[in-house]
Amino acid sequence: MTGLLSKKGDGMHQKTRGVVLRETNYKEADKILTVLTEAGKCTVKAPGCRRRNSRLAAPAQLLTYSEMTLLDYHDRLRLTEAETLEEFRPIRNDLELLALGSYFAEVTEAVADEGREDEGLLPLLLNSLYALGTLKKPPALVKAAFELRLLCIAGYEPMLEGCSVCGAPAPEDARLQLREGTLRCASCPAEEGSGIALPVSPAALRAMTYIVNADAKRLFSFEADKSVLAQLGDVCEAYLMTQLERGFRTLDFYKGLMAPVL
Repeated sequence: MTGLLSKKGDGMHQKTRGVVLRETNYKEADKILTVLTEAGKCTVKAPGCRRRNSRLAAPAQLLTYSEMTLLDYHDRLRLTEAETLEEFRPIRNDLELLALGSYFAEVTEAVADEGREDEGLLPLLLNSLYALGTLKKPPALVKAAFELRLLCIAGYEPMLEGCSVCGAPAPEDARLQLREGTLRCASCPAEEGSGIALPVSPAALRAMTYIVNADAKRLFSFEADKSVLAQLGDVCEAYLMTQLERGFRTLDFYKGLMAPVL
């Protein structure tokens, strides 16, 4: 049954579509995959996929989106067949884009729970990779939109409607409280222990509001100049790190690639 990963009995084959979030070599020729499917995140063994000419070689690669046949045996999933639907070649051929795509995968894995369906999470990841590789959207724009929209899906949507202190619909010199996910005017007092607040320009705030509310298919259909994208990127990244309370090695690698050469 497409997209259904709950146990149906030993030896039951199931079909689903999913994208590989992580691959780990196992024994001589196998891999253990973390896959985001239509029914949530799952761990899958891909036997023999590292052998030459294996029909599972391509589907078992990071960021590959495939239709998979899984064997559910004693509560363990085994990849028996797979048809590659999208390899995102433009991303694989560009080290910086591959690093950013790997960051998207690591963040998605951190947010998704094993076996729990997260409506919108798989389409967000796929659309983000498509925007990077095929649509050639600015990486900074895609990164910020991915981070903020993913947080919304995960239950951390910021409240951007107005100042949380005085109620002004358009906060003056707005600040985003990273821990609370609320806006306030720069002149309004923050609550004791509220932590870091970052400035958000009117243009960056409009972009954030668009990302939060946009139809999924038009998520990346906005424009912003470099200065706005820079602030938007700083705010969305900091908000994600604060809400998830962790860093990401793939992000460190990506930022290292993007650092200017002195």
